[in-house]
Amino acid sequence: MAEILVAMSGGVDSSVTAAMLKDQGHDVVGVTLKLWGGESDSGCCSVSDVDDARRVAQQLDIDHHVFNFGEDFEKHVIDPYVEAYDQGRTPNPCVECNRHIKFDKLIRRADALGFDQIATGHHARIVERPDGTRRIARGADPAKDQSYVLHMLDQGQLRRLSLPVGDITKERVRELATELGMRTADKPDSQDVCFIHSDGGRKQFLGDRIPLSPAKIVDQAGVEVGRTEAIQLVTIGQRKGLDLGGSPERRFVTEIDRANQVVTVGPLEQTRTDALELEDLQWVGQPVSSGVTVQTSAHGEPQAAEIDGTTVRWIGEHRRIAAGQSVVIYEGDQVVGGGTAA
Repeated sequence: MAEILVAMSGGVDSSVTAAMLKDQGHDVVGVTLKLWGGESDSGCCSVSDVDDARRVAQQLDIDHHVFNFGEDFEKHVIDPYVEAYDQGRTPNPCVECNRHIKFDKLIRRADALGFDQIATGHHARIVERPDGTRRIARGADPAKDQSYVLHMLDQGQLRRLSLPVGDITKERVRELATELGMRTADKPDSQDVCFIHSDGGRKQFLGDRIPLSPAKIVDQAGVEVGRTEAIQLVTIGQRKGLDLGGSPERRFVTEIDRANQVVTVGPLEQTRTDALELEDLQWVGQPVSSGVTVQTSAHGEPQAAEIDGTTVRWIGEHRRIAAGQSVVIYEGDQVVGGGTAA
């Protein structure tokens, strides 16, 4: 049996993860990561979440610790998030948190403390291939699959990681928590971005850190049809949240000209493309050029494509993707590569 450090967020998935591993006979210790010291109402990173995790650990009779990684979170997640928006990109902070905090900083801390593995409550699976290499694969519950946000994990990280709830549905997770009488059994799932408060949203968060620039909104003919208070908050393909003077037409953002502070809107077909260029493309093993699907958001629908160097060529058109978004390549239900939209 292994000594396993379980990242316990205070939610039901990580609570059941700890219970499952202890039931399997492992020596389990829980840890909650204190990442964000600011205001939060997302269901993670709050004092109540630390308390929920500690209570579950007490119920399971396992040790529980709190690691303060706030400085690392600020450096690797918050600062790049703000910088990306300031440069006209749309970042994915959950991916960067996984990359730099949960599966780098935490693994190195677990190594220093002598643990064999770490475990999290992500809904994804780890599969071992005939050649001994491992891949992240989709979880058993398609509606809760989180393989997209784990696409960057390398072989060393995958060998050290356990994902017990990836093999069961979310419904079963809650059933197990209920059977065990856990206080987290009915706790709602957390939102994606833990540091964005619902009251002020991205606008207030970014506005407290960088100057937000107003811009005019024009149609395809260049006629002004509206205004936006912050061009930094506008993304390609956006329809909601635009002040277009009550126009009955469904218009979407097709171009963002930061230099001239102009946002162009047009019909849906103007947001479609047949190709996508990638930055920082990395493969799990050998590159794959065909027979793949590509997913461009955490809960997006994967679409068939071919990969030509660093270019995704869609089989059929696809909506344009905002620069900075993670793009994940699958072979069947297994992650084979990923990069960032250029």
